[in-house]
Amino acid sequence: MTSDTSTPLATVRADLLARLAQPVTYDLAVVGGGATGLGVALDAAARGFSVVLLESHDFAKGTSSRATKLVHGGVRYLAQGNIALVREALHERTTLLRNAPHLAQPLAFVMPSYKVWETPFYGVGLKMYDALAGKAGLGPTEFLGRMETLRCLPTAMADGLKGGVKYWDGQFDDARLALALARTAAQRGALLLNYCPVDDLLYDGGKVAGVVCQDAETGQRYEVRARCVVNATGVWVDALRQRDGDVSGQPAKPMVAPSQGVHIVVDREFLPSDHALMVPKTADGRVLFAVPWLGKVILGTTDSPRQDLAREPQAMREEVAFILGESARYLRRAPQASDVRSIWVGLRPLVKPSDEDAAATKSISREHTVLASRSGLVTVTGGKWTTYRAMAEDVLLKCMDEHLLPRRPGGITVALPLVGAGATRERQGMNAPQGLHSYGDEAARVQALPGSQVQLAEGLSEAMVRFAARHEYARTVEDVLARRSRVLFLDARLAAALAPRVADILREEIPGQDPQLPAFLELAAHYATVPA
Repeated sequence: MTSDTSTPLATVRADLLARLAQPVTYDLAVVGGGATGLGVALDAAARGFSVVLLESHDFAKGTSSRATKLVHGGVRYLAQGNIALVREALHERTTLLRNAPHLAQPLAFVMPSYKVWETPFYGVGLKMYDALAGKAGLGPTEFLGRMETLRCLPTAMADGLKGGVKYWDGQFDDARLALALARTAAQRGALLLNYCPVDDLLYDGGKVAGVVCQDAETGQRYEVRARCVVNATGVWVDALRQRDGDVSGQPAKPMVAPSQGVHIVVDREFLPSDHALMVPKTADGRVLFAVPWLGKVILGTTDSPRQDLAREPQAMREEVAFILGESARYLRRAPQASDVRSIWVGLRPLVKPSDEDAAATKSISREHTVLASRSGLVTVTGGKWTTYRAMAEDVLLKCMDEHLLPRRPGGITVALPLVGAGATRERQGMNAPQGLHSYGDEAARVQALPGSQVQLAEGLSEAMVRFAARHEYARTVEDVLARRSRVLFLDARLAAALAPRVADILREEIPGQDPQLPAFLELAAHYATVPA
């Protein structure tokens, strides 16, 4: 089943739940609506499989909306000698930029050098990066003199600056890309539901035969049968694996070691440039980015092991001190705690080595892992946004190798434009504030809705809130201001100020639905607070 891709599908929840209640057996049930799960759902639907995807919260609520916003081949992995991973990521980078040009674009990075040896040392490595990219390259690596570096990074620390290296990677809007994946899968016939947590598995003869889920809004429970179940719940995959292990009598050893990445957002004045700043090795050996994004600058990130799996992880004081302290070494005007517009944290689902419980997350695999239990539960975790499409193909291959799905040729998503990608007009860079251009060829549809001329803030109109409710699965104020629009991630105090009007519009669009305004105001206060 496919739909007219020129008309946005309605996302009326009652209709989606009515489909869920139908006594059908799906080819594939995907648990988890982040980058990985959505990628799997789209790949399977594009091959003609019947697909249902269930997400416990909102699509991309977790790690998938909290990336550093880079579509990259992994310069760090090159340093580790992982050539195969870099090559795959560079290939996928190009594919992503081509399939979602309204949500992902090339970005130039400059690595400033304060020691004479740094420019040739890092430059040679980045030339190798170019060579691995081949025809998929976005632009040549260039060696820059001192003045050229300052032209690219006008607020970089000038004292002691020797020169720099310029190279190219990509950047994107992660949450809106996730939404585009969901909506493209829906156009291909997939049924997707947010706020519908899976809390149990169904079995036939000791084999997984579906899932039990619950509508978080009404409490209604549903049994959903499927020939194959994929566990794509990111850092939370072990919970479902352990439930499966208890039933099968084969206890599942934890496979995820969460790592926390903190990001700080400041105003554009700290880096008024179309170039990002990249420091390959800070005082303690980490990588630091200052990235222009949607009218602000993102500073980050960290890599701190965590034992808990909080939905809204807290930044640790020392992480914030590290980012602000290192930024002060490279930016002429050092950002202070008072300059922070928003602070947010993502948990990376790093895959533990099977033979040791390594404590240092730098040594843990950034690659993805796909495995099947004896009962047939397929689990995928690890990886990164850039390679979501290749990960999905690997998951489908595993499902077919385990004889859970019939064999069908892959590669369909290599040249599958996502919702909104059809516009041919000039693209605005990802460093420009959000606006109608973020909707690609759906911009006119947004403009046709009531309130298109009423701007709530730069890049956010009343019509956009209505579009989010009608066509983008939005249920709450948070859904709109955190992920359909990115205001919460860019300026938490502004998001709090906009929230009451957004709640009013949602009440108009979804009668009887609680937009959860108080919960959002609490969340916005959390994003606005710098740990002391």
